[in-house]
Amino acid sequence: MTSTIEIRPARPTEAFAVRRLAYLDSQRPLRGDVLVATADDIPVAAVSLSDGRIVADPFRPTADIVDLLRLRTSLHDDAALAA
Repeated sequence: MTSTIEIRPARPTEAFAVRRLAYLDSQRPLRGDVLVATADDIPVAAVSLSDGRIVADPFRPTADIVDLLRLRTSLHDDAALAA
């Protein structure tokens, strides 16, 4: 079965979900602007655009999603440098 993956800015209503990902991943909560990756509308990973830290649900297969977040973050950094 194929999941629908979406990467987008985290919504204010997802702050708890992003904190939960950090807790599950034994990490500090993310700071600043955050991109969230969802699989079938469920947040499974997130990245802080200010420092590049990533948190992910350790109970789901997220390695490919984390790679996508890294790619998306690098594209964001390239766009910021070009501006």
